[in-house]
Amino acid sequence: MASLAHKNPVLSIIAVNYNGTADTLEMLQSIKAAHFEAIEVIVVDNASKENPAEAIHASFPEVQVIRSDENLGFAGGNNLGIAVAKGQYIMLLNNDTVVHPNFAEPIVHAFQSHEDVGVVASKIEFLHSPGVLQYAGSTQLNPYTLTSFAIGWGQQDRGQYASGYTHLAHGAAMTVSRKAIEKAGTMEDGYFLYYEELDWCLQLQKAGFKIWFENDSLIYHKESMSVGKQSPLKEYYKTRNRILLARRNFVGLTRFISIAYLVLVANPLHLIKKLVKGKFTLAKAQWRGLLWHISPANFQFKN
Repeated sequence: MASLAHKNPVLSIIAVNYNGTADTLEMLQSIKAAHFEAIEVIVVDNASKENPAEAIHASFPEVQVIRSDENLGFAGGNNLGIAVAKGQYIMLLNNDTVVHPNFAEPIVHAFQSHEDVGVVASKIEFLHSPGVLQYAGSTQLNPYTLTSFAIGWGQQDRGQYASGYTHLAHGAAMTVSRKAIEKAGTMEDGYFLYYEELDWCLQLQKAGFKIWFENDSLIYHKESMSVGKQSPLKEYYKTRNRILLARRNFVGLTRFISIAYLVLVANPLHLIKKLVKGKFTLAKAQWRGLLWHISPANFQFKN
């Protein structure tokens, strides 16, 4: 059983908590039951209403809890954890996940077996839909429409997807080597929510590292198979950040075509659909996401 605070950790696990202490405690318990000792666990709290440190330390005193005075989003929260992590490999793990007892060793083995790998993406199944895949690798990101698809999504896991190189990792359970982070840098925390892990994958690949899907490292995710609830916050950041992804990662004609498609085709169509359905609040949030790119103060978010 892991101690969650090894003196010389090989694997550092970082989980960001935001008003989800119960989920975080369940995740920590699953790590505690894992068959891998050289682990340290860091929980970053993104200014939750209630400080989870007391509840965490009551059951897991060895876990390091970092409390942020403000909500830094997914990237910013994880970057706080990365700054203090000691492991050779750093795993970003959603706090609404549960790990399989044998999840860790295959991650380390994948890195040690492939020198060109900078990211190992674990297999993810839906916790509340037993045996159903959420992620078993990813298709390549289309540079013009900025779409990609999780391989295996919604399929019964029969072991049909072998470990191997893949195009993108899933932010719920991705592990990055320290040498890759030192070369490519941490995540761009300007995203706040959505697309930040895709941006990071592209940046890591630009730095010369490959992404490996590891079938033998299994993570269970509490996310529902149904389409997530729409909200103005989600609409704003997904609209804003999809364009930001194009601005930061593409150049020349590719960048022009992708931004033109998003601004002149995709967004107008989505905006019209919302207006027709009377979803004016969502339409307003989408419009704000588009206007964000006009401000000169936001021109800095590109390479």
